[in-house]
Amino acid sequence: MSCSPDQASYVLSRFPKVRPELPEGYRRRYVADYRENRYGRRGVLRCAAALEAWMHREVARAGAGARVLELGAGTLNHLPYERPEDCYEVVEPFRELWADSPHRLQVSRFYDDIREIDPAQRYDRIISVAVLEHLTELPEVLARSGLLLSREGAFAAGIPSEGALAWFLAWRFGTGIPYRLRTGLSYAPLMRHEHVNRAAEIQQLVRHFFRRLSLRRFPLPLFHASFYTVMVASDADRRLCEAYLNL
Repeated sequence: MSCSPDQASYVLSRFPKVRPELPEGYRRRYVADYRENRYGRRGVLRCAAALEAWMHREVARAGAGARVLELGAGTLNHLPYERPEDCYEVVEPFRELWADSPHRLQVSRFYDDIREIDPAQRYDRIISVAVLEHLTELPEVLARSGLLLSREGAFAAGIPSEGALAWFLAWRFGTGIPYRLRTGLSYAPLMRHEHVNRAAEIQQLVRHFFRRLSLRRFPLPLFHASFYTVMVASDADRRLCEAYLNL
């Protein structure tokens, strides 16, 4: 079922968003904190990485085909869940994150922005894990993804269930307390800076640009009892994608 025109208009009107400024104390340690969060080598972060593995597994098994584009690949920590066959390209402007990754040789090509990709290019799968909640220009990324997919292609994205009670409790008391103990800083400003989109907004926009959408949640199927949501969309409405991009 598609997003209603009124819902779509309201959500689209909120973009592009302006990301809240990150205070200086957070900026100084940003790259180190991001790397530690992605690699999840100890304590609560290790537990969080184990839970996030559900998203990676679900995204990796969504759709079929040898030509893959990953959006926001970060440290390339999703690649161990994939088996690159022909073409595995990524969009990731933050080069410090992947420059020393042992998986970078598996990547066919790196892009700084999805706008750099030839519009004639086609992918069987366009995927992302814990990325869409960060994008201030999310509708444009979704519209371009719809146009870059092959006719039978699938768009698969794992996101935190931002706005759900379980997710709030998880970051507030699970990740937030160890972060304060480690850094002396509140985790809330970092979350406001990073997560500019809620799960409901993301879902409505995906429904707007794609005719088919299935949802899976973890650990329970109810939204407020979930930490993560995986969306698998297909059959992009090319007319709406082109209209949004003024093509």
